[in-house]
Amino acid sequence: MTDLVIRPLVAGEENLFESMPDPLPQLRQVGYADGLAGGGYRPENTWIALRAGRVVGRAAWVLPPGAVGAPWLERFDLAAEPEAGAALLRAAHQALGGPTRYYAAMPAHWRRRPEVLAVVRAPMAAARLAGLVERGERLRCSWTGTPLPAASGRYTFRPAADVAEINAMVARIAEPDVLTGVEVARAVGGVDLATDPLAWLTGPAGDWRIALDAGRPVGLVGTAGQACYPLIAYLGLLDQASGVSCWPRRSGC
Repeated sequence: MTDLVIRPLVAGEENLFESMPDPLPQLRQVGYADGLAGGGYRPENTWIALRAGRVVGRAAWVLPPGAVGAPWLERFDLAAEPEAGAALLRAAHQALGGPTRYYAAMPAHWRRRPEVLAVVRAPMAAARLAGLVERGERLRCSWTGTPLPAASGRYTFRPAADVAEINAMVARIAEPDVLTGVEVARAVGGVDLATDPLAWLTGPAGDWRIALDAGRPVGLVGTAGQACYPLIAYLGLLDQASGVSCWPRRSGC
């Protein structure tokens, strides 16, 4: 078998990275050239594995401009045996100062789709061989077009009045559900979304919704806005509230 050549990209080789066909085109991902233009992708943080001059593995770590943390692995595609992918990751880890977080994006119902499993088995096995450990999985849900369930009528909802009202309510929510972007917010902005969501979710205060029970505030929900894909990002009940069961749907993902 032809020897494997593993190296970082050099400036101007974005076409080489893109020469490997996208194995999961149904995923929403930023193109590599666009990521370079935005400053998140950098050639020195992008590694390829070549066999007979053809790219059989690629890995791109991303770190947005101004971020306070370390780059994380955003793209990892493999058209070779897992051992080749593991060698690619190990070489990059050595240059980058050790393994960093890897966010592996998968299409919906990926475990039940043989055509997707055929694509993801090799890179997942390579990641394990390179020392990465699976920590958790975040589900991204979307409404499919069927009618929304009818509200019970117990709760009403209104926009948040201003930033001060949001912060006051956040301070009273002991354990919010932060539904997106926790790790990215910490890596990029050093932000704890549970205690300071407005440092990351910077949309208008009026996009947040206050839940009311007989006119009394009982909960708070906010969307991601420009922080990531449009979706509900923060959901919390005040410490004395219980059983809020119907939240307004502001956006999908």
